[in-house]
Amino acid sequence: MATIKVDVVSAEENILSVDAELVSLPGKSGELGILPGHLPLITLIRPGFVRIHLPNKEVEQVFVAGGVLEVQPDVVTVLADTAIRSQDLDEAKAQKALEEARAARQNATGELAIAKIEAEMAALAAELQAIKKIRQQTR
Repeated sequence: MATIKVDVVSAEENILSVDAELVSLPGKSGELGILPGHLPLITLIRPGFVRIHLPNKEVEQVFVAGGVLEVQPDVVTVLADTAIRSQDLDEAKAQKALEEARAARQNATGELAIAKIEAEMAALAAELQAIKKIRQQTR
């Protein structure tokens, strides 16, 4: 089967760069599936998992807290504020960060500061939900 190059990039680093047979992810308007030769597309993505189906039949999962998807016929690029490989998700660390963000929200002043903290809280809540989903899948 033909493959398509997939790059998943966060604000901090290049998370993953592989060739895949299929990429599926949560688009703003619903679930998307991208195959090699897909028509060009740019869209927003919701928090959730980018599932990258590799030629060896393994599926690599990367949690993203939202972002932008760009599709060209031979390249898929996921640009995310936060992107974490599923094996690197840490529930305790995410829970602690959410508690710290909640405390910071109580003391925050100014609309911009509050908006930034609330966006961080939403991303952390989505990450925790994704961790629970993975845990259920592995049972």
